[in-house]
Amino acid sequence: MKLKSLMLALAATLASVAMAEPLTDADEIVARANLAAYYAGNDGRSEVRMIITDAQGRQQRRQFTVLRRDIEDAGDQQFLVVFSQPSDVRNTVFLVDKHVERDDDRWLYLPGLDLVKRISAGDKRTSFVGAHYFYEDVSGRRPSDDNHRLVETTDEYYVLRHEPIDTGTAEFASYATWIDRSTFLPMKIEYEDAAGKTYRRVEVLNVEDIGGHPTVTMSRVSDLLGGGKTDMQFRYIAYDIGLPESVFTERSLRNPPSSYLERPAR
Repeated sequence: MKLKSLMLALAATLASVAMAEPLTDADEIVARANLAAYYAGNDGRSEVRMIITDAQGRQQRRQFTVLRRDIEDAGDQQFLVVFSQPSDVRNTVFLVDKHVERDDDRWLYLPGLDLVKRISAGDKRTSFVGAHYFYEDVSGRRPSDDNHRLVETTDEYYVLRHEPIDTGTAEFASYATWIDRSTFLPMKIEYEDAAGKTYRRVEVLNVEDIGGHPTVTMSRVSDLLGGGKTDMQFRYIAYDIGLPESVFTERSLRNPPSSYLERPAR
């Protein structure tokens, strides 16, 4: 009887969710999607395998660990990305201070040159270490950078269209997102040029529940004009691990925090 009661309660909960009135305010949907995609927990860690495939089918592989710390929900954040494979990019480090009210601060450490390079705001939509992902894809685009419009609500998705407020800061004229109504994760993003042609697609291939947070564990970016794609697989994901502010300083560019980069014990 207890099992039956539990199943009935679960069915009732699912039914109430399914019957919930959909949201109609585009800014609210975008704000919730931003929280779901980039602010799970107070901090987080994941190990990423990146497979870059060019138009001729040739592949390159990258492996790196991402550490994230939230200063406040929907507010400023800090990111540290440390590469471990292959040997030619090992110990390359990317550091981001993400700001809501102004341009992000971004640095890249190149160990072969022992050089810390400041990444300007104009470079944030350029290739991230030779991949089809951009620097901005790693830490996310600020919702305030675009105007948002809800164009369709389906049983599964909110479909929105976005246009940059400052057209000089982006290579796209507009983009559309498909946001999962139950998790608020953006499941697909398609970018269009000034002629209305879709040239770039970002899509989620797999989602898992980790620590109570719906989490993307596989994603892909495709170059629809030149060909090629980059796949990313996220592993050893953990939230609320207590990352200190000291991890996200320029000192970590040359001396990454090894204790937080190790895979957690299973």
